[in-house]
Amino acid sequence: MIDLHLHTTASDGQLTPEQLVHTAAAAGITTLAVTDHDTTAGVAAARAAAGAVGVEVVMGIEITAVLDGRDVHILGYFFDDTHPELVTFLAAQRDDRRRRVDAIVERLNALGAPVDHRELARQAEDSRKAIGRPAIAQAIVAAGHARDLQDAFDRFLADGRPAFISRQGAPPVEVIALLKRSGGVASFAHPGKLGLDHVMPGLAAAGLTGLEVFHPDHDAKAVEKYARMAASLNLTPTGGSDYHAPGSARAACLGVVGLDAAAYAALVARARPAGTA
Repeated sequence: MIDLHLHTTASDGQLTPEQLVHTAAAAGITTLAVTDHDTTAGVAAARAAAGAVGVEVVMGIEITAVLDGRDVHILGYFFDDTHPELVTFLAAQRDDRRRRVDAIVERLNALGAPVDHRELARQAEDSRKAIGRPAIAQAIVAAGHARDLQDAFDRFLADGRPAFISRQGAPPVEVIALLKRSGGVASFAHPGKLGLDHVMPGLAAAGLTGLEVFHPDHDAKAVEKYARMAASLNLTPTGGSDYHAPGSARAACLGVVGLDAAAYAALVARARPAGTA
């Protein structure tokens, strides 16, 4: 099984990179990509742990772009994470994440639902770690303002809810171009969640390489739909479990939702030589 969508404690996952590699190996995964949000901080540790369990870890990331005020996630693979332009861009992305956290906390205070900002500030101290709304949701639950993470999003943090703050960021075409300049390929993440199918032809023309056909939130009908779309736009199918934590809604998809060897080989073939290591 090949899984190209997994998260660690470097962003909003709950397993360290080492724990993730061992958990993935136990689930039958042989090749994986750590795709933390706006950071590659977990990749080196995952690679260091992978040899002992016979797992290959490829370079990956999930970058948040913004289109018409909405978050759009672009998955990147096989790029050079030391590329100076990319390093600068990702640092700015993480700075904006911290700005957004501070603004949301202020809004929660105004709503009479204060949270422990000290713990959030501690998590944000590591400049390579990407902090976002899931960390705030955990703080909301810890403070007793919500039953669980989903309740925290439904009541406070989801788009349109009272503590929601819009993100600032680059449009998808810029993110795609940057990943290509960094030697990698770009795939549009979980399209079935967004209702933005109409933008795919333009993104394909702008250099998008892949489309995440296989995802836990895609049922069989959606998989068929996006497989057809990928073929029509000359996009390579990608896929993964979008795993974040044991016991989470998608945990059962680890080792179940992923990519076959032929599709993975096609993705590798479309990467620049410098990005295939």
